[in-house]
Amino acid sequence: MLNKKSVDDLQVKGKKVLVRCDFNVPLQDGEITDESRITAALPTIKKLLEDGGKVILCSHMGKPKGEAKPELSLAPVAKRLSELLDKDVVFAKDEVVVGENARKAVAAMKDGEVVLLENTRYRKEETKNEESFSKELASLADIFVNDAFGSSHRAHCSTVGVAEFVKESAVGYLMEKEIEFLGNAVNNPKHPFVAILGGSKVSDKINVINNLLDKVDTLIIGGGMAYTFGVAKGGKVGESLLEADKVDYAKEMMAKAEEKGVTLLLPVDTIITKEFKNDTEFKTVSALDIPDGWMGLDIGEKSRELFAAAIKDAKTVIWNGPMGVFEFENFAGGTKAVAQAMADIHATTIIGGGDSAAAVNQLGFGDKMTHISTGGGASLEFLEGKDLPGVVAVQDK
Repeated sequence: MLNKKSVDDLQVKGKKVLVRCDFNVPLQDGEITDESRITAALPTIKKLLEDGGKVILCSHMGKPKGEAKPELSLAPVAKRLSELLDKDVVFAKDEVVVGENARKAVAAMKDGEVVLLENTRYRKEETKNEESFSKELASLADIFVNDAFGSSHRAHCSTVGVAEFVKESAVGYLMEKEIEFLGNAVNNPKHPFVAILGGSKVSDKINVINNLLDKVDTLIIGGGMAYTFGVAKGGKVGESLLEADKVDYAKEMMAKAEEKGVTLLLPVDTIITKEFKNDTEFKTVSALDIPDGWMGLDIGEKSRELFAAAIKDAKTVIWNGPMGVFEFENFAGGTKAVAQAMADIHATTIIGGGDSAAAVNQLGFGDKMTHISTGGGASLEFLEGKDLPGVVAVQDK
């Protein structure tokens, strides 16, 4: 599947290696609240250090829009990395990213040492993939390694541009794993292949639905997007989330599923409420008959059983998007039921990043899944069958 150079193909001893990681972690009062993206980068970093490379790390955080915003500095990441690697990580604090501190720190590096650059999006050139900043980043290193799958659907200086101006480039272990799992699941799955799509909007998943209908045996649709399909089936959805302009598209997709012999499962019942909050009156009704003034916030018990039964015999399952408003405890049951069904089977189970990854980890099923993607948007584009610019830019073997 992947014919790209990997870190195992590199000779890095004595060389400077610029590694693009995804350290876009959530911060609260300067403290990291979820460090899974940092730990995901460790295998690649450790391998390069063990092989005697001089490792220069870079990443973006948040959306500073080309300004140096102190609250989006990578300083907390440098501190946490030092602890996790059990060695000093020098933080090159430059508002221009590749500045005097960075150049000095890199010039002083010995084999097996680590420097972390400041947030790449402090530079407005970064998101425009402008050559000048790509060249500055490349000037620090001999080799470029892209291990930031979550940012690889964006053609930025630190994911794509820099690869042009270094002698050698490769993908890191995390990137390799993501491409192997998502790529094989989509292009070479073991059947029965079941895909579960949730989340709020059909419009976010149009191309994904279309692409997956050519590949899966069963497509399960839940979450807010199911109500648009409900209307396409002639149902009433009350005040539930509805994209009226996507009803015809939903009809087309149902027709395509039928034509391809794909089982398309929609919720048969839904839990409804009058207010969008956790502590409120709720009841279960038919998914196609929601009264006016009520809105659906989760799939009902019968839908959970129906979906779990479809998952039970699968050999490959991909899931992207929760079944309901899982942030509210009273409406997390559907999402939990799907996670439980996936945890109970012997199959390749893949969670496609974003909210589903958060839900699975939050509900305690993370270690039961074969692979949890670190990239929400990137994994969606992968499931659409698109080439990711950050992968394309790396040298082939």
